[in-house]
Amino acid sequence: MTASKRASAPSLGSDLNRVDRHVIQPAEYEELPELTEEMFARGTLNRGGRPRSANPKKLISIRLTEDVIERWRATGPGWQTRMAEKLSRLSPK
Repeated sequence: MTASKRASAPSLGSDLNRVDRHVIQPAEYEELPELTEEMFARGTLNRGGRPRSANPKKLISIRLTEDVIERWRATGPGWQTRMAEKLSRLSPK
């Protein structure tokens, strides 16, 4: 492709204007099956998201000197996790 040639916009392959203009007719509702108690019984509820942690973390605010923070940051990504692990080993059980 040359620099002067523009790429065409991707196409969805459908006529969205025609779809937007469509008005649902009563006969179209007749195509839908009636919901039965059996259908509801088979249904499941998926709330999504992460499962709850057995040991959830709690957000706190702590003031540390800049040199302490910089030394931990210098250890690379995951420094906050390593700091928390070190503090948990020091804390009384």
